Amino acid sequence: MSTSYGMIAEFDGPGSLFHAAEKIRDAGYVSFDTYTPFPIHGMDRAMGQKASHLPWLSLIGGLLGFTIGLALQTWISLDGYALIFSGKPLFSAPAFVPVTFELTILFTAFFTVFGMFGINKLPAWYHSIFNASRFGSVSSHGFFVSIESADAKYDSKETRAFLKSIGGSHIEEVEE
Repeated sequence: MSTSYGMIAEFDGPGSLFHAAEKIRDAGYVSFDTYTPFPIHGMDRAMGQKASHLPWLSLIGGLLGFTIGLALQTWISLDGYALIFSGKPLFSAPAFVPVTFELTILFTAFFTVFGMFGINKLPAWYHSIFNASRFGSVSSHGFFVSIESADAKYDSKETRAFLKSIGGSHIEEVEE
């Protein structure tokens, strides 16, 4: 016997989906998601999502790259391979700028990309929502919202009636 992942409903367009997300949030649902063929500005606020941790990961990566670049060059110049050329100082900050800058950018990029993968739980080769009969149209013209059965407020009959009352069509229960 298969278990229910949740309920999915289709909406007419981005505006109706946006307002539906606000109504779902206001009704107290927490475990729900929207699916669209393109990003909708403000959808994260309409869904009541918290701010992302990704900017902090990017900052940590940048600071780590900067520190490693500067520390590595400083160690090499002062201790690891100290050479005196024409009376120039062993620690020459202007000479360290290019490598430090490049490592700052490199580490920021790595932390941002891999942090995004981690936060979004990617790669996800399978998701139960793919079992919905009309979900294939989300890549071209479909606007969907799903409410997970793991949500504390989820009840199959009440959720179906609620989705219908806020303008949802083609409502179906999705199996795991």
